[in-house]
Amino acid sequence: MAVGPASVARASLAGRATSRPRLLERESVFSWVMLAPGVLFLLAFVAYPFVYGIFISLQDRRVASPGTFVGLANFVAQAHDAVFWQVTRNTFIYTIVATFLKMTGGLAMALVINQQFRGKNLARALLLLPFIVPTVLSTVAWMWIFDPTFSVINWTLRHTGLVTQNFSWLGNATLAMVSIIIVNTWRGLPFYGITLLAGLQTISPDLYEAAAIDGASVTQRFWHITIPVIKPVLIIVTMFSVIFTFSDFQLPYILTHGGPANATHLFATYAFDIGMSAGQIGMGAAVALAMLPALGLLIVFLTLYLRRE
Repeated sequence: MAVGPASVARASLAGRATSRPRLLERESVFSWVMLAPGVLFLLAFVAYPFVYGIFISLQDRRVASPGTFVGLANFVAQAHDAVFWQVTRNTFIYTIVATFLKMTGGLAMALVINQQFRGKNLARALLLLPFIVPTVLSTVAWMWIFDPTFSVINWTLRHTGLVTQNFSWLGNATLAMVSIIIVNTWRGLPFYGITLLAGLQTISPDLYEAAAIDGASVTQRFWHITIPVIKPVLIIVTMFSVIFTFSDFQLPYILTHGGPANATHLFATYAFDIGMSAGQIGMGAAVALAMLPALGLLIVFLTLYLRRE
């Protein structure tokens, strides 16, 4: 019996239709299909700007002028720049102190909210408030709080008799750094608190009850049950917090613009000032890339630690 061209075409289409589902049923192929949009997004908005930033950092590029290749000259200039080392010190102080305060404060808030009490849901909602308010809006509010004339902090300190004159919170080098650390801690507490609260809720109450029966105190239960169980969560949230804090831009730039006398300049704000305000785009890109070694080492260390655990 002869087979016509129409029959052959139908058989071919049927074979293709059945082969497609079988192809997608393969776990590796399906995984790549699902990952493709995210990978393309990262390549377009992360990998390409990063590689292009490296290319620019090797040039003496300025605004409205073509760049000339200078190799590592921008990085050598950084090594001899006193302001760059001041910025490096500022960034590490800002990151370490703010991360420590957020970690301890967030853990304390999570422990409190994890208890059963009236108004617990309201407390959780209030905990999220600093995180959901736009950064620019909340930072402008903090500028008023730190205003040397109308500061509510100065007013409180004067009327309680603790001080006799107003502090210039954003005009003094030390107080300016303290101020941006306070604001960053206030804004980052919800991230720590909610994440650690989720970790605390995975701990079975039976563990605490058994430990209490064995005579363990509250402190012993905290160090030998709570901390070991939430340690992976604590490490991961700390890693993200360090990355966000180390590369912070909006908050310190709006509050102080890096002043006074570069006392609050961080890598991100200093790179912006050099690259955009001063027009030295190549040097600004080099400053921005200076964040990479520190963040890279931190991420590698924490990743290896998590794998070991």
